[in-house]
Amino acid sequence: MVVKQQPIESHEVHSQRLMRHADEQLTRGDRLQASEKTWGAAAHALKVIAERRGWTYRTHADAFRIVERLSEEMGEPRLKILFSVANGLHQNFYEDARSLDYIRTEMESVKEFLSMMERAGQG
Repeated sequence: MVVKQQPIESHEVHSQRLMRHADEQLTRGDRLQASEKTWGAAAHALKVIAERRGWTYRTHADAFRIVERLSEEMGEPRLKILFSVANGLHQNFYEDARSLDYIRTEMESVKEFLSMMERAGQG
């Protein structure tokens, strides 16, 4: 029998903490950590929705399917674009191709995504 271990903190707490850390890393000028922490905040926000609705989220492909489903449910096509921005920041962690200003702008878009995820979690 496999017992699934529960995280020490909820995905909601992880998401909020990671976004705060992303802001701190951006202030310090750490492009890579700001990028990856922002991605992590978005991913954990999606995990909140997936858990509440009984949806599977184990892979990147699952994440995109969840975003597409939520986008249709909410009538928010922009949700897909905002999630793609978060995914681009994840990619930036490996490539270090974006300036601090570019990352700052993208982080604001991801914060909009997080706000939408909060609304989706309330419904």
